[in-house]
Amino acid sequence: MSASLLEYFKAGPPAPKVVLLPDAHFFIRAVPVADATTPEAVSAQVALALEGLAPFPVEHLNHGFYWVPGAPHVLAFAAYRRRFLAEQVESWAGAELVMPTFAAVLGQEQEPATTVLIPGPEQITAVHWAGSPVPDQVLVRTLPPEATEEDRTRVREELLRAVGGSRNVIDLPAAPVIAASRDENVLLFRADAMTMTLPAAHGVWLDVRAKDELAALRKARARDLLLWRIFLGCAAALVLLAVGEGTLIGVRAWQKTRVAKMMEQRPTVEKTMTMQALTNRIDELSTKRLLAFEMLELIKDKSKRGSLQFTRMSTVGLYGLDIEAWTKNPADATTYEAALKENPAVAKAELHLQGSNNGEATYKLSLTFKPEALKPAQQP
Repeated sequence: MSASLLEYFKAGPPAPKVVLLPDAHFFIRAVPVADATTPEAVSAQVALALEGLAPFPVEHLNHGFYWVPGAPHVLAFAAYRRRFLAEQVESWAGAELVMPTFAAVLGQEQEPATTVLIPGPEQITAVHWAGSPVPDQVLVRTLPPEATEEDRTRVREELLRAVGGSRNVIDLPAAPVIAASRDENVLLFRADAMTMTLPAAHGVWLDVRAKDELAALRKARARDLLLWRIFLGCAAALVLLAVGEGTLIGVRAWQKTRVAKMMEQRPTVEKTMTMQALTNRIDELSTKRLLAFEMLELIKDKSKRGSLQFTRMSTVGLYGLDIEAWTKNPADATTYEAALKENPAVAKAELHLQGSNNGEATYKLSLTFKPEALKPAQQP
């Protein structure tokens, strides 16, 4: 990342373009509002009030207003458009906000009977709050050419007398200028070391440019914002794709290394597996042989069989034995089944009747022996 990008992220976004016009150009009045609950309703009342107060039609005025919901009045300001030179109007192009200089202090919460004095090279402005969140008075006095400190002190005192009732006076050290803000919902202004904030939402109504021009400008900005967000989304998607591609390349390289190591170790693994299989086979031949005679030895007690005669036997796996038998006394078969179930070497014994003929009953006896009970017979 380049040094300029690092500086951008460290400093935050640049200050928006806000044009602050001289206060002396404006006619400023506090206008009562009746039953106004939205800025749109207040805007209509301001237009009617300016029609009666100004000597020019509203269409020939650059005007705006400041209002806070619940306030009994609105601070309206207007200037005849021809007071601004063509060069000045051209400099407004691309500005996010064009408003009088005193509007920079309107967003501050002030105690009742507070007056803020804003100095300027050609004027001094007094903004007075009597008790409402919206200032009650804004007075502007021009300074004589090449004004001295005595001239500024004299004009300051005249403003305070004209406002009247000021218990708290705040002198700004310099005229406010726009500053960069990390919060897009707030406009930040500085007057030397002092800072002031103004909600960005008020900028729509503070802007003094022609309202039809502002509507077109807002539409263009909304379109540009949408395009910018689409661009950022595409850029983010490209970054994610690049990261994904890099991850795939890394995984592919890791997989190649892994396969190479596996192929290198394959002969050793195969040799080990062969030895393991041979060991298991030897173990099976020595300990897991089919021990049919040993199974019969465990159930050879004929005294428990009674009249039950074995006719055929077959093994099932290493530990199973199926026996076919017949008897003329079915009770002997049931008794023998119960005896087998009590045999400690037998894990499971099941007796199934296969059929009967001429008083003889045939059965199938399925036995499962416990592995630890079966041991190869000792060789002589």
